This record gives sequence, C-alpha cells and structure tokens, in this order.
Amino acid sequence: MKRVISFTKMHGAGNDYIYVNTQLFPLPHPEKWAVAWSRPHTGIGSDGLVLIGPSETADFSMRIFNADGSEALMCGNASRCIGKYVYEYGLTDRKDIRLETLSGIKHLHLNTKEGRVESVTVEMGMPQNIRETDLCGIYPGKGIALSVGNPHLVIFVDDISTVRLEEIGPQLEHHPDFPDRVNVEFAQIQEDGHIRMRVWERGSGITMACGTGACATAVAAAFSGRCGRTSRITMDGGTLTIEWNEEDGQIRMTGPATRVFDGEIEIDE
Repeated sequence: MKRVISFTKMHGAGNDYIYVNTQLFPLPHPEKWAVAWSRPHTGIGSDGLVLIGPSETADFSMRIFNADGSEALMCGNASRCIGKYVYEYGLTDRKDIRLETLSGIKHLHLNTKEGRVESVTVEMGMPQNIRETDLCGIYPGKGIALSVGNPHLVIFVDDISTVRLEEIGPQLEHHPDFPDRVNVEFAQIQEDGHIRMRVWERGSGITMACGTGACATAVAAAFSGRCGRTSRITMDGGTLTIEWNEEDGQIRMTGPATRVFDGEIEIDE
C-alpha cells in the first residue's frame, strides 16, 4: 500500500533537515526514511529527518534521525527550525515554546516580525563533563570533550583551512574515549569573541553547521580561557551567537531558521 507524506525542508545556518508533522502524518520506521530521503540524488537530500510530535510534558516533541539512520539526542539548529515551523504553520501562537527532546525539555523564544520568525533563541541547558582529552595520536595535541545534550570533541587550531576534515573526522568520531561516537569540531579563534568552526557530525559527516557543536565550541573556548562567555561562531553555513551565562550556567543559542520548500513524497507500507 502506498501513502503520501507531506514534508518541509528547512535549514538552520545550512544544517538542513526534512521535517514531518507526525500528528498529521504518522511515520513508522523513521530510521529507514532518514536514510532514503537524505540521499541527494535519489531522495530529497538532507542531513537527516526530524519528526515533530505531541508531548505530555511540553508543547511539542522532537525526534531526530541522522542521514545514516541513527537517532540523535538533540539538535540546536533543528530546534530553531521547529520553533519557526510550529508558529508559522499555525500550530501555536505562543512565542515561548517548550520542546521535548531525548536530552530533556528545551525552551525556545521566537523573535518575530510581521508574523514571521526572524530568529530563535534556544536554552540549551548546562554543559556537562567538560574535560581535556588526549587524541591518541589521531591528531596532534589535545582536545576538549564535553556534553551539551550529546557528546562533542572540540579541537582548537591555528589555521582551520589546513584541517582535512573528511579524513580526520571519521577517525575522531570513533575516538576510544567515546563508545557511542562523538561529534567533532575544529575551531580557530579570531577576534572580538569571533570563532571560525567546522564540524564533523556523528552519523552525518561534514555538515554546514551544528547548533550543539557551536555551543560546545563556545563553552570550550571560555573554559580554556580563549574567549569570554559570549561568542559568535561562524560555520560554513552561517553564524550563531552563543552565551554561556555565568549566573545560571545555561547555554543560550540565537540564530536563524529558514524554510526552503514544502513537498510530498510517496512511501510504500
């Protein structure tokens, strides 16, 4: 039996996902469709699949599946896009939204103008388990490991253009310290709280941006004394502003969310 699924393609700073409202379009076996639809030539093309659903503890829920079908705990860029989706598609008229994720409830504040969401601020929670870690000979020097809802490894370099991310990323993703694999960020400190970053996401590979990766990089920079508590993180797809609040320890991420197009796709059940 065939069934038509409506979807929306969205991106946050170039980190693009396929969004499905599961209240209208239930989607069994989402890991299967994440793999098939993420393919650029035979599918829709994306970094993965995001399911927007109901929640008993928040306003909405999010499940996110990487391009390889693995389920992620959290995605900051996807969270911002969900805020834009539920507001502009009339699922809510609230500008402060609680979103249930596998790493806890996240709070979204929508910055709107003339009925459109221009940017979204996400309370990402507090960083956990910040520590320096050896890179086991995979890459010179040491990295800073931490969790911001999912695991990250941040490596500061003098010249980010020399990093062969496509080669070193897969090796570091499977670093022995991370049995569940890890997201990898290479970062170069610039000036005035500005950091240039590139990311290798576990399960997806090189992506244009990573919201939790930007948060991890900002925290690692402040933790190691390289920057203050507020940073601008520029990735291949755009720039996010990250604040690691000294009073409450919360990370707050502000950035854009963009709808690319709506579409329909047929599935076999």
